[in-house]
Amino acid sequence: MAEKSREKQKVVVIGGTGFLGYYAVKEFIRRGHSVTIVALPPLPDEGLFPKEVNIILANIDKLDDSSIMDILKGHDAIVFAAGADDRVIPKAPAYEFFYQANVLSCKRVLSLARQSGIKRGVILSSYFLYFDRIWPEERLSEYHPYVRSRKEQAEQSMDVSMPDLQLMILELPYIFGSMPGRTPLWKPLIGYINSRYPLFYMRGGTNMIAVEHVGEAIVGAIEKGKGGHSYTVGDENLTWIEFLEGILGILGKKKRIVIVPTCLVRLLLRAVALQHRLRGREGGLDPVRFAAIQTRNTFFDPAPAAEELGYGRGNLEEAFKNTVKACLRVKS
Repeated sequence: MAEKSREKQKVVVIGGTGFLGYYAVKEFIRRGHSVTIVALPPLPDEGLFPKEVNIILANIDKLDDSSIMDILKGHDAIVFAAGADDRVIPKAPAYEFFYQANVLSCKRVLSLARQSGIKRGVILSSYFLYFDRIWPEERLSEYHPYVRSRKEQAEQSMDVSMPDLQLMILELPYIFGSMPGRTPLWKPLIGYINSRYPLFYMRGGTNMIAVEHVGEAIVGAIEKGKGGHSYTVGDENLTWIEFLEGILGILGKKKRIVIVPTCLVRLLLRAVALQHRLRGREGGLDPVRFAAIQTRNTFFDPAPAAEELGYGRGNLEEAFKNTVKACLRVKS
C-alpha cells in the first residue's frame, strides 16, 4: 500500500484556487500528478494554472450528489481545502454557519468520494485542534464555534471515509506567503505595523510556516501519510515580538513595541464581543475567551510531521517579505 501511494495519481482539490489549494496544486503538478480543481468562480488570475489542470468552477454545495460523483469518478485522491475559517463573523448563532460550511459540506463530499472509489484524502484544518487536545482546561471546542466545527469535521469525516478512503487531517498554524490575484489576510496587520501610529501588541507567540511547505505537506500526506492520523504541521515558533520585529525590519522601520497587559487585551476584546452582539453576529472564536490563547505561546514541535510527510522547513523570512509586498501592493 505504501508503494502504491507513491505512484502518480489523479487528485481532486476542492478549493484549489484558494491560497493553500493553489500551492497544493503547484506541488502536485511538480511531482507529476494529475489535478482536477473544483472551486468557486471566478478565477483570481487567468494564468494561475498550466493548461493540463482541469478546472471546474462551481459551488460544491449547490451540486447534487450525482454531479459531484461524476466529477470524482476516476480519481485516486482528494484534498478538501474549502470551508470557512475563523475570520468569518456570521449571524448568530455562529455554530450553525460553521457546521454547514465545515462539517456537512466536507462530510458529504468525502462520503461521495469513498463511494466513487477514491482511496486517499486530506482535510486542511486548524492547529487549534492540537491545542484542544493538549490544553483540555481551555475547552476550546466547547467555547469556540469554529474550533468545535473543525473537531466535528474531523470526527464525522473520518467516520464516513475510513477504512476504504484513508483520510488524514492536517492541523495548520499561521501561514505566510502570497499568490497571484489574492490579497493576503495579513493586510490589516501589515498596514498597522507600517503606519505612523505607535505599535501596541500582546504577549505570546505562535508557530509559523511558509505556504510552499504547506503545499509539500499536503502532497506528502497523499503520497505517504497514514490514514486515520492527524498531523500538526508547522515550522518555526516565534513570539509576537519576534514576528513584529521581523516585519519592521522588512519595512525598514524602527518602532518601539509596547506590550499590552493581558487584562487590557481582555477588556478590548469584550468591546469587540459587544459590537458583534449589537450587530446580531457571533465570531467563530469567542473574543474574550480567546484572549487566554492569543496571549500564550501556542508552540509545538513540527519535526514529527515534517519527517513523516517529507515537507521542507525554513524560508520563513522570504515568506514574510512576499506577504508584506503583496499586502502593500497598490492596485491600479
